[in-house]
Amino acid sequence: MTRILFWVALAFLVVAAVRAKLRANIRRQQEEIAAQARRQAARPPAVTAEPMLCCAHCGMYYPASENVPAGGRDYCSAAHTPAP
Repeated sequence: MTRILFWVALAFLVVAAVRAKLRANIRRQQEEIAAQARRQAARPPAVTAEPMLCCAHCGMYYPASENVPAGGRDYCSAAHTPAP
């Protein structure tokens, strides 16, 4: 009878230890996920790329914000626009 109680107690302790270890791992993973979410929330938003245009005179690519339109074409600077 004592051997049966010993094995039952041993099985109970093994199951309890495994469950405790699994609970600790789940808790650690949840903390890591929460920390990662906090880091991503604190990170500044990614800079979006600006469209690039090609100069009709020299063929250089430049940001669309620096565009000098003339005669329906795009130029990188006023020096490259055709003379009127």
